Amino acid sequence: MKVSGKWLDRTATQAVCRMLTEAGHQALFVGGCVRNALLGVEVADIDIATDALPETVVELAEKAGLKPVPTGIDHGTITVVSGGLPHEVTTFRKDVETFGRHATVAYSLDVTEDARRRDFTMNALYARPDGRVIDPLGGLDDLRARRVRFIENPHDRIREDYLRILRFFRFHAWYGQGGLDPDGLAACAELADGVENLSRERLGAEMLKLLSAPDPAPAVAAMRASGVLGRVLPGADDRLLAPLVHLEDSIGAAPDPIRRLAALGGEGAAERLRLSKAQARRLTRLGDGMASAAPAAELGYRDGAEAGRDIVLLRAALAGQPVVQAALDDLALGAGARFPVMAADLMPEWQGPALGRRLDELERQWIASRFALGRDELLQ
Repeated sequence: MKVSGKWLDRTATQAVCRMLTEAGHQALFVGGCVRNALLGVEVADIDIATDALPETVVELAEKAGLKPVPTGIDHGTITVVSGGLPHEVTTFRKDVETFGRHATVAYSLDVTEDARRRDFTMNALYARPDGRVIDPLGGLDDLRARRVRFIENPHDRIREDYLRILRFFRFHAWYGQGGLDPDGLAACAELADGVENLSRERLGAEMLKLLSAPDPAPAVAAMRASGVLGRVLPGADDRLLAPLVHLEDSIGAAPDPIRRLAALGGEGAAERLRLSKAQARRLTRLGDGMASAAPAAELGYRDGAEAGRDIVLLRAALAGQPVVQAALDDLALGAGARFPVMAADLMPEWQGPALGRRLDELERQWIASRFALGRDELLQ
């Protein structure tokens, strides 16, 4: 079997492979680029595994006129920039001793040893520069079946890095079909308390990737059933997620992790997942909007068409009702409306706090008129 695609045929990428192979070393594409190419999914990042030592990779890159950057040299990784594109080149490795993310590793000449220290079989697929696939651990069968399966013993893989619990659910949401692998799911349930020791940044990044999948609802339901969701987001409830995804599809709304996180709820989600300030503000506004009774037109005016649509979707999921076209029309109406009265129009008769209260009152009248009242009518 072979992989193909523009990413593989790029002159810049093949130049990185040649700098290794012409010096007698292996150059094997690995991980996401191979997996995605076989699935017909867009390839973003290029990872290359090699038997050349990191120092050798640096030397060969400089000799070939490419730019080596020691982004992860302690772990055997050199980023080789070719044609302006970054290529992560990592020396084959094998685990000597494992204790979370800080495993002691040694360099290896054996691709199978390198494959065994990865997480899932579908991520342990390699391809030569001509696209021919190398499958040391049977990952092709799992990929064809859309089955996310840990390499060898799931408990061992998880103990190497407890973030792999979340990655298990995330990869199923993106690439899996049918039920989750029972052995992997059981291991995640048994070791779920390990996620509590992960950094908030890592938890947040992984959860947002999971919630960005086309339909994360089955994977999140399995997270809840296995006890993992409660470890990550205490108090979270996934009952609204599947209805929300259905409603998103019904109006053509793209997947959005913050909107879906608002549907999950949970105690202190913004802090637990270390969201950015902008993400945290948006999450709070969506939660407030779900709880408010403001009509769709007012949502469009105050929050804009996009945020207003998100609140309408969340409310519909909560009510178990479809999103009606009238609500979307009202959103557009409100988003395009501009309050016609300014503070200067009320001065000098109104001053200070009274001026603010009067403006608020007139704005409420204007919204209630569905933005029909003009400046002169409001001032009268």
